Amino acid sequence: MTALQWIPYVWDEPHPATSQEIAQLEHRLGATFPKTYKEVAAQYQGMTPHPAVFNVGNGTNVINVLLTIIEDTEWRTYSIMRAYEAVKPHVPKEIYPFASTPGGEYLCFDYRESPEEPRIILVTVEMFISPVADSFTDFMTHLHDGQTVRP
Repeated sequence: MTALQWIPYVWDEPHPATSQEIAQLEHRLGATFPKTYKEVAAQYQGMTPHPAVFNVGNGTNVINVLLTIIEDTEWRTYSIMRAYEAVKPHVPKEIYPFASTPGGEYLCFDYRESPEEPRIILVTVEMFISPVADSFTDFMTHLHDGQTVRP
């Protein structure tokens, strides 16, 4: 497995989020993010992981960017709140975006079955839901470069 690297996307340099900013977002959404996600988002919000390919259904997709915790007015398009506002009317409650794909789809936490350890799902532009991973940690562990044989 290739070591994960993070590449600037929204901003030219890393733009860490504070624990207070994360807590404020959790309060606004009424959700508590997984600890591993909070650690990653605190360091890498607005960045792209490499490798960035993940398995979904019988194929693969790619993370475009880890959505931002903060709502930078210039880059609001990449914020979790803006993404949440876009998907909220179309998906069941307790689904919260955390990353986007190049095709405008969202990787989301799905808290419907477990408030402590949400599953990871993909919400397509048509608002179809596909399972991706059992947890954020599992999801991050299985990112690959597209050349990896599917498990």
